[in-house]
Amino acid sequence: MIYTPLTKKALRISFEAHKNQVDKSGMPYVYHPFHLAEQMEDEYSVCVALLHDVVEDTDYTLTDLIEAGFPAPVTDAIALMTHDDAVPYMDYVKKLRNDPIARAVKLADLRHNSDLSRLDVIDDRALERAEKYKEAIMLLA
Repeated sequence: MIYTPLTKKALRISFEAHKNQVDKSGMPYVYHPFHLAEQMEDEYSVCVALLHDVVEDTDYTLTDLIEAGFPAPVTDAIALMTHDDAVPYMDYVKKLRNDPIARAVKLADLRHNSDLSRLDVIDDRALERAEKYKEAIMLLA
């Protein structure tokens, strides 16, 4: 991971926002954005990886991140990655293709979310999600 003042700020916000959340296996959710951030190669992508679910899954808003000093390439990518439930999932994924930061982070996100070894129980729902993510990866790759 790249450590800069901006990525350290993103680390702190990600930890604070997700500190009481767990993933589908009961593991601390914050491990997920940290895992994605470790795969990124530049400062802005690290920030987006760390913050990609903050607006969608916590009380933080895009305005909060703008006011915290994150530049437009970061907040624009986070806005794209924040899925509005009114938008069909594959339409949402298609919109990410033209933003290189959002695309890179989403690909890492999909790959991590497709890793069934992370789950304690692999049921039909998990298999359906993995299949959906596989389709999304093909749209972005």
